[in-house]
Amino acid sequence: MPENPDAFEIPAWVDDRLVPVDKLEVHRRGLRHPAVSVFVIWQGETLLQQRAAAKYHTPGLWTNSCCTHPLWGEAPEECARRRLGEELGLHDLPLQPAGQIEYRADVGAGLIEHELVEVFVSRPTARPEPRPDPAEVQDTAWIAPEALRADLAARPGRYTPWLGVYMRQPGLLG
Repeated sequence: MPENPDAFEIPAWVDDRLVPVDKLEVHRRGLRHPAVSVFVIWQGETLLQQRAAAKYHTPGLWTNSCCTHPLWGEAPEECARRRLGEELGLHDLPLQPAGQIEYRADVGAGLIEHELVEVFVSRPTARPEPRPDPAEVQDTAWIAPEALRADLAARPGRYTPWLGVYMRQPGLLG
């Protein structure tokens, strides 16, 4: 991974072909690209993270446990495992595929996320204790899905646009 975690190439579709494109350019142009999202659930509560204040988009907003872009040639599950470790210091969690979601959202500063997301759910047998990287994650919290849906409806500006998309998916959090 480069010294600047926001300066690297990710796969994106250009002229109907998947090619490596600078990550920031992908978001400036709103190119459709693969992504991975993970929900860690323990005893009915979901682990959320608050994005670090220095993130290049949606800083300080709350979102699902982990989300990222796969590197060129990286399998979605491998990517999910890598970023759980990098962002939250969580390793060896069980992962179950939970489907694919596509969305397009304005994330501010002239940037667009247009993602084809492989979603994973982790239901560990013991409560994971996150050790977040402060460059990636400002805070973490466990929340019941009903409380999250209510707060998301009451205060949507606290959350990333994609979290709202995910929360509208039937059965994602059980």
